[in-house]
Amino acid sequence: MKLKILQINVWGGRIRDGLSRFIAEGDYDVVCMQEATWSEKNTGFLDLFIDTVDRIKREASFSYDFRSKQYGIKMLDNEQLEYGIVILSKIPFLNTEEKKILGEYAVADSVANYNDAIKNHEYTAQKVVLENGLVIVNYHGYWQKDPIGNETTDECMEKVAEMIRNESAPTVMCGDLNVIAESPVMRKLDFLEDLTAKNHVKTTLRNVRFVKDVACDHILVSNNVSYNNFEVIDTTASDHKALSVVIDI
Repeated sequence: MKLKILQINVWGGRIRDGLSRFIAEGDYDVVCMQEATWSEKNTGFLDLFIDTVDRIKREASFSYDFRSKQYGIKMLDNEQLEYGIVILSKIPFLNTEEKKILGEYAVADSVANYNDAIKNHEYTAQKVVLENGLVIVNYHGYWQKDPIGNETTDECMEKVAEMIRNESAPTVMCGDLNVIAESPVMRKLDFLEDLTAKNHVKTTLRNVRFVKDVACDHILVSNNVSYNNFEVIDTTASDHKALSVVIDI
């Protein structure tokens, strides 16, 4: 059984239509997203302006999703924008796990506390077991301006590594980890094979917003995973490039 997996930081879904179309046309089986947005009310109001998780799920024909909120923003008419990480799947989940890594969930209800909610938001890691036994991990790494990271980055990554270090099932980890492969922080994950590093990816950022080359997006696989067709996709759907790989399980 072959599974096509996508890793993408979706930039808040602001490239409306472009993002959902890109994911739908790729015909992916599993998508790991960071900076995803949705409303728990699901009124359709936000769909008018951005590609929400619900809109992407609908347009790209995904049946299952696992969402972890990191912070919220109050909108008009008491609508609340949730912001976080999401796993979309066309395959049922046998199990889902959410692990708090750092920070606290907060809601920005005014301009005064908007920056604070973003800066100190909750960092969470997700782990799901698919019906076929494949384990998928999704994590948006602790951000520092220096892509080498710092002591806090290291402590956070250790908590993520603890979720999967003793995992015997085939495992794929995806994420905008906010560090490059050369960072000492990435040594926490040396029990996995980093396809970003193996393929000498120079950058996963797009010059629509960034000027420095930083390969901060990663797909990592356990040694019992057979894979092919690893690809870096310079899509216009985000300020990050997307990563894709085909898993044979």
